[in-house]
Amino acid sequence: MLFETEKLEEIRIQIDLILEKILEYENRYNSQILSVHPNYTESAKNLIHYLALRSFDNAVFQDKLNKIGLPNTSSSESSVLNNLLIYRKIINSLLNNNEIEDIPNHLTKSESKHLLKKHTNALFGEIDRNRRTRVLVTQPTVAAEDKEFAKNLTNLGMDAARINCAHDTEVVWNKIITNTKKANPNCKILMDLGGPKLRTGKMKPGHKVIHIKPKRNTLGQVTVPAKVWLAPFGMLPPENAEVDAIIPVNKKWLQKTRKGSYITFIDSRNKKCKITIESKEGYARWGSCSDSAFVTTGMQLTVFLEKKSTSEIHTVHEMLPLEEVIFLFEGDTLKLNKVPILGEPTKYNEAGESIEIAHISCTLPQLFSKVKKGELIYFDDGKIEGIITEVAIDFLLVEITNAKKNGSKLKADKGINLPNSDLGIHGLTEKDKEDLKYIAKNADAVNFSFVNSKKDVDDLLNEFKKLEANLSIIIKVETKRAFNNLPGILLKAMENYPIGVMIARGDLAIETGWKNFAVIQEEILRICEAAHLPDIWATQVLENLAKKGIPTRAEVTDAAMSQRVECVMLNKGPYIEKAVKMLDKILCKMQSIQKKKMAVLPKLEFSKEL
Repeated sequence: MLFETEKLEEIRIQIDLILEKILEYENRYNSQILSVHPNYTESAKNLIHYLALRSFDNAVFQDKLNKIGLPNTSSSESSVLNNLLIYRKIINSLLNNNEIEDIPNHLTKSESKHLLKKHTNALFGEIDRNRRTRVLVTQPTVAAEDKEFAKNLTNLGMDAARINCAHDTEVVWNKIITNTKKANPNCKILMDLGGPKLRTGKMKPGHKVIHIKPKRNTLGQVTVPAKVWLAPFGMLPPENAEVDAIIPVNKKWLQKTRKGSYITFIDSRNKKCKITIESKEGYARWGSCSDSAFVTTGMQLTVFLEKKSTSEIHTVHEMLPLEEVIFLFEGDTLKLNKVPILGEPTKYNEAGESIEIAHISCTLPQLFSKVKKGELIYFDDGKIEGIITEVAIDFLLVEITNAKKNGSKLKADKGINLPNSDLGIHGLTEKDKEDLKYIAKNADAVNFSFVNSKKDVDDLLNEFKKLEANLSIIIKVETKRAFNNLPGILLKAMENYPIGVMIARGDLAIETGWKNFAVIQEEILRICEAAHLPDIWATQVLENLAKKGIPTRAEVTDAAMSQRVECVMLNKGPYIEKAVKMLDKILCKMQSIQKKKMAVLPKLEFSKEL
């Protein structure tokens, strides 16, 4: 015999054990299977089968399968029972066991692929591009006013548009949706509920000053003058334009300037500076400045319109105050206030000694009764790490344990994560319920933020009933509890049709720990595969490219890996069009060598001279 009988018997026994567990799980969770939407019945069963399979440590079993040339169970999520029955049939054949097996009805590999495609099309619509993975783009405010913005993104590769209800207003959302649908009537609109996001409170306003800062080399020489936007108050430069400083001035005298006109002024440090007019854009002007300057409200400007002898005296209009910033270093103490007191940086006396520690408030005061001394706390997407050293009724003291060497900046409205704390926060806020009324009438899908349990999903479904809403649901997995409860959350959500899953990798990485995140991300992908649910690869995809115009090697690799999922999300940035174009190309190229997790082997071109 080609293989040892004893080894084959061991495999057969393990297969039978797993099949028994599958039957046990089907009986145990039969009510959940019966509760899902009819389109998900087979998918729910397969998810239960997958959970039964994963109730065993399959490492040894996989190794035994590999030794006899059978593919291991790690690639069989989409049709678990089918694969096990095939394995058993092969093993019985090798054992010369010709007994007729009682094979129940089960989902085949091709049928499972069809189900995933069906569910994906129901969520995102049919795709008419030369790729299977969709591109979802977060819409900036400019998408409301620039009618060409959505058209350009659609032409470059956008398949769905995301609007975050945590930003802007219904008026802006209306304009974005109208422009998007005009550009592509089939483009799906996905809207995020803000959810109970824990953030830092407001900061005390700083000085009304603008710092003009040209680019310099290591010798301190100016290499690129600062690009200055001079315009009436409230008139902002184009969304994608690079700008180093914005100065509000009167449009009447500004309109008299032309290329070559220049402005001189004495800045707040008593330094003489100059801005040269380079071009006009409507009522506004673009200027260049090679001086480092601090411009304040009411500062006198000497404007030379044509000749040096012809000048006018004007002033800088009222400017918005700069937002105060807290600089935090490792070892510093930060006070987190329960009451919404405006935040302030550390105060020092003339001797340079600290007389009052930095403080800031937070948006969820109920956390103060939930957290404990010694628990971890993260700020601004994990850029600043700390540990809670004291818990009082109206404040927390946090020791900063990790920050940049030169200090990390903490501003208002930055995320706070408490991965070890059970805050008892549920998924729907009162604002979410109000926003849901708008979403139900204007969007195709709701992105459900900060889901922690199936109870949260049940609350959402109840709101659907009240509103008589016919919406798709995308479950955002961004907390440790959401991951731990994911199978139950999905089975409850599958009572609605269609649904999907977004891996919100920013918050999730902080919540679960950086060293654990890579494994957790893969486990989520496997669970979605087992349930035949489309998933969205989100957070910081081509982030550097979208914000700065140049991608990093690491994020290009990340984008290539994202081809395994059904949709990839890009966040907004001044270079978002470049990011969409590059992502489209990466996804198209990657699908020629990979389908989901399966490697594809096209003809390899290589030199014949080895």
